[in-house]
Amino acid sequence: EAQLVESGGGSVQAGGSLRLSCAASGFTFDDYAIGWFRQAPGKEREGVSCISSDTTYYADSVKGRFTISSDDAQNTVYLQMNTLKPEDTAVYSCAAAMDCMEGEYVAFIEYAFWGQGTQVTVST
Repeated sequence: EAQLVESGGGSVQAGGSLRLSCAASGFTFDDYAIGWFRQAPGKEREGVSCISSDTTYYADSVKGRFTISSDDAQNTVYLQMNTLKPEDTAVYSCAAAMDCMEGEYVAFIEYAFWGQGTQVTVST
């Protein structure tokens, strides 16, 4: 059974950092683009970042602050989030898709699997 399990969320003050982890199992990790989307209460879901064949993609709002990386041996994708802002507060979910594209937001092409999400709260 394919699974994506997120961890690393929490509460921080503005300007702080968090690192999210997404552990994948039950499918061939290298066959998919893996990334993160987030959803805040009352807002649309938005793609934050994605890594596909070692190419990384970011939403405009997080460029220069977030870094996505992949440990293929561990089937894990990380999202290092620095200089966090209150507007980054959301549930962050990991997703596997056939590919992804960069624009104002990251677009995931043909979602395959996604996780339950982890809460990130940034206070002023």
